[in-house]
Amino acid sequence: MEKIKVEIISRENIRPSSPTLSPLRTFKYSILDQLVPFPHAVAILFYPSQNLSEFPKRLELLKQSLSETLTLFYPLAGKTKDDLSIDCNDEGANFVVAKVNCPISKFLRKPDLNSLNMFFPITPYLEETTTGAHVTNIQVNVFDCGGIAIGFCISHKIIDGESVNTFLKVWTERADSKRNSKPLTEPNFATSSLFPAGTFYFRDLSKKIWGSLLKEEKWVTRRILFKNSTIATLKAQIVAKSSSDPLKKHLNTPTRVQILSALLWKCFMAASKAQFGIQRPSMVINTVNLRRKMEGSLHPENSIGNFLWFTTSEHMSEHEVSLDELVSKLKKSVEEVDKDFVARLQSEEEGSLIMENALRKISGETWSINKGEEALESLAFNSWINFAGYDADFGWGKPIWGSSVGKEGNLVLANKIILIDTNSKDGIEAWVTLDEEKMKHLVSSTELLTYATLDPSPLPDSSKL
Repeated sequence: MEKIKVEIISRENIRPSSPTLSPLRTFKYSILDQLVPFPHAVAILFYPSQNLSEFPKRLELLKQSLSETLTLFYPLAGKTKDDLSIDCNDEGANFVVAKVNCPISKFLRKPDLNSLNMFFPITPYLEETTTGAHVTNIQVNVFDCGGIAIGFCISHKIIDGESVNTFLKVWTERADSKRNSKPLTEPNFATSSLFPAGTFYFRDLSKKIWGSLLKEEKWVTRRILFKNSTIATLKAQIVAKSSSDPLKKHLNTPTRVQILSALLWKCFMAASKAQFGIQRPSMVINTVNLRRKMEGSLHPENSIGNFLWFTTSEHMSEHEVSLDELVSKLKKSVEEVDKDFVARLQSEEEGSLIMENALRKISGETWSINKGEEALESLAFNSWINFAGYDADFGWGKPIWGSSVGKEGNLVLANKIILIDTNSKDGIEAWVTLDEEKMKHLVSSTELLTYATLDPSPLPDSSKL
């Protein structure tokens, strides 16, 4: 395939349609915001071919509706002040327009993941949000057929996955010419009041801990598709195996995410054994949305911020483990995060101790103290299930594909998997990033290939594009 070229056409700041009130000019991060390992929340939405002559009109609509949206999401129109706050100075979002030298169908037929970063206005993930950096960065890419890809990088210090969903919902509502007949979504910036930083400062510890998981290797990202029918087959196997054991009754209701996480974890351990010749101990790091774990009265609707907690599940034995056992470990770690846990997390003294211990466990520090030099391998999962990007209709239809980032450079978070719904909701894509050798073993796994398809085209029907 001919090398993709992306040429910048214009750069500007999109400012909010109304000024931010003086009392709101400084936005303070919550204590949970300090724990987030990545500088940016990122995604790209790909829209099918359109009449190219309509692009200027659509671009203007995107700008106007974004301006209105930033009035409500006022911290997103500011710049990073320091590790504790945002200067809500109304300087606006960094907004870039670019043209791509091919039809969108050509790119999507077999997406080159190494080219995805070209659709962003800045280097995602590893370009730290330094003092004076824009909180919001958006690039609108127009293909020569009229197809559009919107790439956005928003500071992860203020926004998590569900916050991104709310942002996209508000933005598309403001772009809807018939919006007057519908109630409009209003964001709520409640995180810093529900989880105030107080006198605690975890940013340096968080950087140190997560930094210990950044490895310099030759990394590879592959997309692995699991159809819902296949996931249902796996679930039936797990339920059947556990039905005769009263101690495993809780396994009758595993989620799709837990089933796939367990399968990928199992295959990851097998790949590691093939790579090193021994079964190394391993730990899975998962993110949990605390909104669903809080008392309803404490959870404002459309709350913006990092309502995230990181759980860990471990398998320390050298013996091979069954799929249902791994599902059980994953379920247990998530179920421990309940309303009582969240209440403890909100307690000033107990909460800070819980956070510090969790960070040290994630880094493997507590393992090293107990086990010495024996290597512990970590595998981090992030769920994008129910990603609202697929409903983001600005007036010319919904996107046909939502993507993450491909190659991030040589220094990345070791062993990472993102799970995201397919556009048609008929399955889940796993974006798997591993070192080159481990990936070679993973994608040749008979167990994995029984249930999965490697690097499928996201095009539902190329003749329509």
